[in-house]
Amino acid sequence: MTDPTTDTIDVNGSPCRVWRKGSGAPLFYLPGFGGLPKWTPFLDRLAETRTVVAPSLPGYPGGLGHDRLDTLLDWIVATRDLLAGAGMGEEGADLVASSVTGALALEVAALWPGMVRRLVLTAPFGLYDDAEPTADIWAQKPQEVASGLCADPERWTWMKAPPEGANSVEWPIEQTRATEAAARYLWPLGRTGVERRLHLVRCPTLLLWGAEDRIIPFGYAERFKAAIAGPVTIRRIDGAGHLAELDRPDAVAGAVADFLAMPA
Repeated sequence: MTDPTTDTIDVNGSPCRVWRKGSGAPLFYLPGFGGLPKWTPFLDRLAETRTVVAPSLPGYPGGLGHDRLDTLLDWIVATRDLLAGAGMGEEGADLVASSVTGALALEVAALWPGMVRRLVLTAPFGLYDDAEPTADIWAQKPQEVASGLCADPERWTWMKAPPEGANSVEWPIEQTRATEAAARYLWPLGRTGVERRLHLVRCPTLLLWGAEDRIIPFGYAERFKAAIAGPVTIRRIDGAGHLAELDRPDAVAGAVADFLAMPA
């Protein structure tokens, strides 16, 4: 397995890492809860046919400056600037996002529709229904987080385990910072008011949901579909939890590839 190339771009005065790997048309990826501390099998599968571009949001592994982002609008603009700085222009490109960054990807697709040609979201945050509440992931005990995010908790454990050569002091700090970064725009309920802007999302959208998601109930997929203006496809991924791309990388990558191969 070859490593991705690494670049750094400036977002709101702070450096943010950009990983790239593969060949072909660019496919931009914003990772889910916990960010992207290491390259994953899911991204390797996508990189077989596309150039995967994975920029790190402020505060997520590889990015700094989350403490400068105080409001949801700050985060939305930072996400747009991050994607633009990584090469996602007004001519449009395909965007994949998961979990906590799905809420931000939807905002970019709504407010800068020319940037997003097709959108793939895995169990995005952004909506909240008192009748079917989402789990407060920030309130869970550390030992409960792995089983809450993945059907196979070892997948999360692998993601968060420090790789050989990692700074033993800095690594856990960086992982904790990612949790704090997501909380700054989503805590405590994951509600962003995005439902008032979903009518502006007109690009073809794929919603993926792990069949064993313990964080966001599957019923939210239909809520998103009903509010998004463009065509929406929903697929459930068997044997997967909230971070389906960690649990079932081949199945999720295959679903993404099938969707992106369809005429836009």
